[in-house]
Amino acid sequence: MAPRQAPTIRQRRFGAELRRLREAVGLSAPRAAELLGTDRTTISNVEAGRFGISEQRLRRLASIYECDDPALIEALAAMTGGRKTGWWDEYRGKVPPDFLDVAELEFHAHSLRTLQTAHIPGMFQIEDHARALFDLFIPALPRLEVELRIAQRLARHAVLTKEPAVSYTGLIHEAALHMQVGGRHVAKAQLHQLLEESERDNVTLQVIPFSAGGFPMAGDSVLYAAAESTHLDTAQVDSPIGAVFFDSPTQLTNFRRRLDAVEQVALNAQQSRDAIHEIIRNL
Repeated sequence: MAPRQAPTIRQRRFGAELRRLREAVGLSAPRAAELLGTDRTTISNVEAGRFGISEQRLRRLASIYECDDPALIEALAAMTGGRKTGWWDEYRGKVPPDFLDVAELEFHAHSLRTLQTAHIPGMFQIEDHARALFDLFIPALPRLEVELRIAQRLARHAVLTKEPAVSYTGLIHEAALHMQVGGRHVAKAQLHQLLEESERDNVTLQVIPFSAGGFPMAGDSVLYAAAESTHLDTAQVDSPIGAVFFDSPTQLTNFRRRLDAVEQVALNAQQSRDAIHEIIRNL
């Protein structure tokens, strides 16, 4: 089996969880390989996301690692086998890899939570809004890349309409709603789109008002992708050099606590819709 040259974040996440399970019972990689009937490099490559494994081997490893969490085992089993392609793969090599990792996490998530203080959540951006954002890049992006990025961003919205649909909670600071990206008419259309999305049964949008003052992670752009088992959750934060991903249990616990705290200072769903209507009236 040829190793993957560039494992995705989800593939690395799978391997990292297997490594944690192995280390939790004090097994070395060579000893785990011996018990599985393979060589150490296979264990190392699986844990690095470079190799996939079959469901049968995964279940054998879970037994070797004395894992007694059925939900985690089933969630890991669902991630085994050959690499399954998704809609985002048609953009591989055409847009930044981070874009594809985020799309893959969203697609496979059980639920999503986001925090945005300066931007509209990506999967809700309309075409003109997204184009205006990408046109702000310095140095300017090639026109073809702009159009590919827009198409990939718009395609992410399908995660909210597929069956089963993903449950989504979006926390958006009032500042992002006042920014007239692309001009007044585009900003107005974008806010109307947010109102339409907020009516979906699986979508909750909450506005963080200026009056809330300070709150955890103010200034950050955060995605929290929850899996069927919390052990496999992943958090992602935007940075000037690209997306940064977090998956340690302590980090994930703290991200959940911070997002919970932000929800407490945000307006409820109806108050948030009222606030968006008011902003539209004043545009």
